[in-house]
Amino acid sequence: MSHHPLLEQRTVALAGVAQAARIVDLAAKTGSWPLPFVEASIHSLFSFDPDGVETVFGTPQGIRLGLEQLTACLGLSQDEATADTLRYTLAILQLERRFASRDDLQAIVHSRLKHTAYKAENFSSNINGLSANISAIYQDTLSTLPYRIKVTGSAQHLNNPQVADLVRALLMCGVRAAFLWRQLGGTRFKLMLSRGRVKETAARMARDLGVTH
Repeated sequence: MSHHPLLEQRTVALAGVAQAARIVDLAAKTGSWPLPFVEASIHSLFSFDPDGVETVFGTPQGIRLGLEQLTACLGLSQDEATADTLRYTLAILQLERRFASRDDLQAIVHSRLKHTAYKAENFSSNINGLSANISAIYQDTLSTLPYRIKVTGSAQHLNNPQVADLVRALLMCGVRAAFLWRQLGGTRFKLMLSRGRVKETAARMARDLGVTH
């Protein structure tokens, strides 16, 4: 089990949501994305029995973008990109709440992610291929829930199948991180109460990784 303080563990899990949210926004608006962070988020889906939240994203560097974004999202002054990242972050938390009440969908997702992980380990770990597989899982499960996340951006990029697959795959990554956050006792109410402490923790952890704000 993890020996990190609970606040740090929750912060890392929430940073996982913020990282997915930020990449969704980037992909939808620009058609490009930071591959190392995409890889860390995608591979978090294959961490089925982690020793601790810090191992879910591979290395601490894997969640660096998320820590930076979480710090910005919880700050008082926000630019448009940060506001959009926060909107997606909150939407993902809401979607995970709906997903958590559906044991049938959770079983399907778990089974199909296990299969995808096996293929990634034994055949190909190409991110585009993985995104397509995860996107299909998302469409068959999370997309059937009454709550849908509206992704806005450039029609040119959103109509590109590769971008659309990546967006759905990252939303799945965000839901996985949100599930982890809730498992660690995270709630929207607690986040409102401890917003300042979470922001300070995310900023400190980001600084420790050499991130500038």
